[in-house]
Amino acid sequence: MAEEYLEVTYRGEVKKIKRKTLFSTLAKEAQGDYEYPIMLASIDNHLRELTKGIKKGGELNFLTMNDSDGRKTYRRSITFLLEAAVDRVVGKKGVTARVQYSVNNGYYCEMTDNYPVTEQFIADVKAEMKSLVEKDIPLTKESWSTEDAIAYFKEQGMADKVSLFRYRLGSRVNMYVLDGFRDYYYGYMVPSTGCLTQFDLEPYHEGFVLVYPRKDEKEVQPFLQGEKFFTTLRESDAWGQRMGIRNIGDLNNAIVRGSVEEVILTQEALMERRIGALAEQIASDPKKKFVMIAGPSSSGKTTFSHRLSVQLRAHGLNPHPFPLDDYYADREFCPRDENGNYDFECVEALDVKKLNVDLQDLLEGKQIEKPIFNFMTGKRETNGRPMKLDEGDVLVIEGIHGLNDRLSESIDNKNKFKIYISALTALNIDEHNYLPTTDERLLRRIVRDARTRGSLAQETIGMWESVRRGENKYIFPFQEKADVMFNSALIYELAVMKTYAEPLLFAVDPASKEYAEAKRLLKFLDYFLALPSDAIQTNSILREFIGGGCFGL
Repeated sequence: MAEEYLEVTYRGEVKKIKRKTLFSTLAKEAQGDYEYPIMLASIDNHLRELTKGIKKGGELNFLTMNDSDGRKTYRRSITFLLEAAVDRVVGKKGVTARVQYSVNNGYYCEMTDNYPVTEQFIADVKAEMKSLVEKDIPLTKESWSTEDAIAYFKEQGMADKVSLFRYRLGSRVNMYVLDGFRDYYYGYMVPSTGCLTQFDLEPYHEGFVLVYPRKDEKEVQPFLQGEKFFTTLRESDAWGQRMGIRNIGDLNNAIVRGSVEEVILTQEALMERRIGALAEQIASDPKKKFVMIAGPSSSGKTTFSHRLSVQLRAHGLNPHPFPLDDYYADREFCPRDENGNYDFECVEALDVKKLNVDLQDLLEGKQIEKPIFNFMTGKRETNGRPMKLDEGDVLVIEGIHGLNDRLSESIDNKNKFKIYISALTALNIDEHNYLPTTDERLLRRIVRDARTRGSLAQETIGMWESVRRGENKYIFPFQEKADVMFNSALIYELAVMKTYAEPLLFAVDPASKEYAEAKRLLKFLDYFLALPSDAIQTNSILREFIGGGCFGL
């Protein structure tokens, strides 16, 4: 009997491949076509682990450690490797490494049960991880009933996963196995430990950091510390602990108990108190005339600016919004990116010289004529809008370059108050599955753009990688220069966002390249119980995205 073959298109060439051929076999043959190690396969935009066999024809592609889904797969897999090594070194049920935050190029982890993190412990775990890598042990997957998984994790003393699965509608759970060590992970894995050669462990605060390669890196680099960023995350985590909510299971428990409204009111009150404290800090120094606000996409900058302005007025100041868009250079002078398109996000797209002259004149008490940029003609125009800073006046300047000193290089730092804002959730899926803050921002943007611009989720997902490149280039390198970091994440918001985002994600075309990401986000939202938005205040940052806010956004 003739063997059955499938027609597969790879890089424009049609090939016949035997059915059930492992993707790992195909990946080995294709690795020479890629600069970075292959992590996953894709057939017609449907992701497949390399341990799977090909079952249908279509367009075949591979994702490397330098692709978004490939990076997630690698980081998830080294986390599994870490937990297996910790289990071997500690050898005590219920003692594990809790993955808490992503800090620059690593995951910050702390041990449960107050297990001491010593230099010797870190050295032992690292040595065990390297030993497992050298042995090239397969990572296998088992399908368990949800009931059996709950019983297993209950017996292992892992209450976080028990709570997570309690609200799971699916009847099956995928368990990964590494040489007898079992755990649950949200997403795909590499085929074996031999793929996980690039990692490091470094002591940090009370725990340690699992360091991984970042985008465009083939090898792991030394850990990049970010103390302000870390402190902001730690404060949010401490607040979640006080409220009894550290992971999705805890949040779902609060929704079921009916106590989540208290959580909402408490967090909104805390956020208002923090904004008020910022306003008081600014008002206490008369030299602070320029409030510079910067942060990545969908951080809630606009609502934050409005709420800060309200608090500044309450402290006797007169804030003025100062949009940087009016200082765009004429279109003919705008730089272009590598694809020949106008690069409106680079600082050179602004007339920095004109901006600095105007800011200096305002600081000296002079009157300026504020320009306005005509986006139809691509030119900056004057229309006689005079502006002068009197006593008690401050400018609220919001823009992606707000923390870059080139933007306001003529102004002394004593006259500036720089704020970095981002949605830095400390809520995780469980103790071993980190919840990326970028997922929260992406969902915010999908919901907001659909409501305000009529954009499809497919379009928003399609442009997200470009948005992220701009953030990595123009925002994140300057975040530690901020005087203050403000966390706009709300611990309950993804339960609210679920109702708004799911219909938009289900509408993504299964044949599109954005489908894999939409499917991943849908699976992620499935962990949450839906929470109605009735109790969300009209001045909440969340209203900027779901609508119904008091600032007309």
